[in-house]
Amino acid sequence: MDGQQVDREYYYFMTKIKKLTGIDLGQYKSSQMQRRLKSLLNRSGMRNFVEYYKLLERDRQALQSFLDFITINVSEFFRNPDKFEELKTNILPGLLARQDEVRIWSAGCAHGAEPYSVAIIMDELASSKPYSIWATDIDASILEKAKQGVYRDVDVKNVSRQRLINYFTYDREASTYTVEPSIRERVVFEVHDLLKDPFPQDMDLILCRNVVIYFTDEAKAVLYERFYESLREGGVLFVGGTEMVFGASSIGFESISPLFYRKPIGGGQPLKPGRATSPAK
Repeated sequence: MDGQQVDREYYYFMTKIKKLTGIDLGQYKSSQMQRRLKSLLNRSGMRNFVEYYKLLERDRQALQSFLDFITINVSEFFRNPDKFEELKTNILPGLLARQDEVRIWSAGCAHGAEPYSVAIIMDELASSKPYSIWATDIDASILEKAKQGVYRDVDVKNVSRQRLINYFTYDREASTYTVEPSIRERVVFEVHDLLKDPFPQDMDLILCRNVVIYFTDEAKAVLYERFYESLREGGVLFVGGTEMVFGASSIGFESISPLFYRKPIGGGQPLKPGRATSPAK
């Protein structure tokens, strides 16, 4: 089959998927996304994207498998432990000192390990101080799992023994760890699409880690501008270990450490101000 035919089929697939699910595959790198999808298509026994879409349209289980595959639900507690230690030691104390209530957003939170990691750190630093953690993902089913707060050994491999004792209940029979209710209740989970939904305002810390790796450069640029707008002055964006914000200074960010970008206090202006509105409670 020639490349032009494949491109036409993929364009058809993108158009139909956007109508069916609201997901805009055009915001993802085409070659990488097609390569990933073809492995899923082949496993489904479909010959092309047209056949595969028709399968998704009639088979809810196949559609859910597609959504799980697209949204890359991979996470673990304290991913890149040294950076979470830096978050605890260098970043959050400054935010806590400046604000009466610290507002945190975990964007693309998958099964919840990331926002719960932050909640644990906040409990250790300032358990009595008001703070809010808003955790979002495009995948409603994974958010239901996140709310339950049940994890396997591999998910908690970076959690110290003392934290496991303090913040988890271990089920020997199931070999699972459940996050304590006092931590779960500090996190609000909601469905949110980074590529089309409004952003909250006046955030102090935004974590968006290992979420945008398949996005186009154009989509990334818009996303980072919107994160900038979403932050308060002095607020910090925390990105993933394989990511960096290209053109950060032109957006207005200052790089304060690898993976951490700050919106300056009294300096720097977003390129396109006024677009962000807040869906957060």
